[in-house]
Amino acid sequence: MNECQVTVIPDGPALIRGADRILDDEGRAHEVERPVVAVCLCGLTQRPPWCDATHKVAQ
Repeated sequence: MNECQVTVIPDGPALIRGADRILDDEGRAHEVERPVVAVCLCGLTQRPPWCDATHKVAQ
């Protein structure tokens, strides 16, 4: 298991660096294929758990 870093962006997603996979709130694993991924915190994304920038339209 890799060590990862989480950065929460105000009014935006959480940026996750160094993770191999992300577990969603239902316990499903989502494989990470990039060094940094954006995880939705607002719940409006059409691609959970990944941020699709819908939060920008909802503001």
